[in-house]
Amino acid sequence: MDSLRAFDDEPAYGSSTVEDAIEAPPEIGVDERRMHVRAYNHWVSLLDGRPYPSIKDLDPGRIDDFGPHSVLLDFSDGGEDPGVSWLGRALREECSLLGDIRRISDVPKRSLLSRLTDHYLQIIANRAPIGFEAEFVGQRGVNTMYRGILMPFSSTGDQIDFIYGVINWKELADVDTAADLERQAHGVLAAAAPPAASPVWADGPSAEAPEFDAPAAAAAEEESWDEPSLPFDAGLADRLCVARDCAEAAKKADGRSRAALYRALGHAYDFALAAEGEPGDYAEMLEDAGIKVQARAPMTAVAKLVFGADYDKARLTEFAAALAWARREDVPAGSFADYVEAAEGGLKGLVACERKARRPAPKPDLGDRIRAELRARRPLGHVAYEMGDNEFVLFIGRRDEIGGAALVAPVTDAALIEKALKKVA
Repeated sequence: MDSLRAFDDEPAYGSSTVEDAIEAPPEIGVDERRMHVRAYNHWVSLLDGRPYPSIKDLDPGRIDDFGPHSVLLDFSDGGEDPGVSWLGRALREECSLLGDIRRISDVPKRSLLSRLTDHYLQIIANRAPIGFEAEFVGQRGVNTMYRGILMPFSSTGDQIDFIYGVINWKELADVDTAADLERQAHGVLAAAAPPAASPVWADGPSAEAPEFDAPAAAAAEEESWDEPSLPFDAGLADRLCVARDCAEAAKKADGRSRAALYRALGHAYDFALAAEGEPGDYAEMLEDAGIKVQARAPMTAVAKLVFGADYDKARLTEFAAALAWARREDVPAGSFADYVEAAEGGLKGLVACERKARRPAPKPDLGDRIRAELRARRPLGHVAYEMGDNEFVLFIGRRDEIGGAALVAPVTDAALIEKALKKVA
């Protein structure tokens, strides 16, 4: 599911100053995002005080930066099936397109291009640029992360009849490929010979390296990492993206930073709460990622989306249990990290609580139920007999001369008494 964000939700484009009229998207230190930020800045530069840039000022073929990653949709003949006026080389190659794509209806359904064109009608309703980001399994079966932007253009000056889209993507290696690459890297490092000893200056580049303090380095890295921020009305895909960024930071900490893990789980928990309000979008995210929800452990799907389906299964199970317990306790959004810090036993304590809560309630003891039933029964008669500490006793009786029962001997065997209680209850 794509996350859609209008870059200008409040001010009108006709404002006297472009800076006042358009709120630029946040600068994010990732290459894929920089491309759609540059595309947005180019769109702003073409405004020239108008509500929308003129289509005459746009020439995708002359834009070396993001032109190959772009598509231009033409609505001049109607909005039901707009024409494709331009399709960049990189997009065409990614979609394996051989022939011409003249209309939206010609776009292959599970291609990356279809993800960009899925929301063209919404940009007309918003009348503003819209950014989006998500991931999906494409037509080649490869998991692909993508980010992009759709921007309105006009041939009349006041009506949107063209939409220009720019998208960038990154394909993720499958589990087997990633494991193979890791094995090769370890092999290369193991085979590398240590550098030969050589004379050094006392303060030169080959001087003795200072002793490395791993915990201190981890703490320094933790302090220097800048956690992404989210607006209060962030979309579901934005929340997932930030949760994944935090999860990656936690993985790099390699268990040395408990705070990094709790922060990642906190964003995962907030994502799970937001997904409850957008079940359709969440279901599409799961379908794109090839993840199925287990009825008994629904938070496992959240943990897989955030940390990766190929992450350690035991850890994913623990994370899901901790998230499920927090939800069972109605922990408010934004407070999971503080909650787990204050919990007895920390993360392990939450996992233990959730597992205990999932255990089925013990069935009532059969012996207790039988005894309770017999205590409530009306006595058939009374016999003078010393019971001692026993609550129940078994008698052998014979028929007497008047057709009644004459009790002749007690049975003291506990096993026989227990068996008799089960028979009569």
